[in-house]
Amino acid sequence: MAWLILLLAGVSEIIWVLGLKTGIGAARPWLTLVTVAAMVVSVVLLEVAMRYLPVGTAYTVWVGIGACGAVVAGVVWFGEPMGLIRIVSLICVVLGIVGLKLTSA
Repeated sequence: MAWLILLLAGVSEIIWVLGLKTGIGAARPWLTLVTVAAMVVSVVLLEVAMRYLPVGTAYTVWVGIGACGAVVAGVVWFGEPMGLIRIVSLICVVLGIVGLKLTSA
């Protein structure tokens, strides 16, 4: 269950990063609320997951999910470039996340 909570925390992190990219502020107050809510949800879920998982593992997986999700979202929604080095780098991050999962409780 802790891993599912951590996954949801990572997805919430992706949501708030996308909210920052799309431009929160007075012009889009609803987006500001969604972004701030996703920030709070992400950190709270991370805290819950850390009760059951090693802190280093939980934090690194959370950051990795957010980072990979932000890169993929940037490519899909914002037309950011996806070159070979970025792909290899993402694979390394994913392998690190999988490795931490396999070696943790």
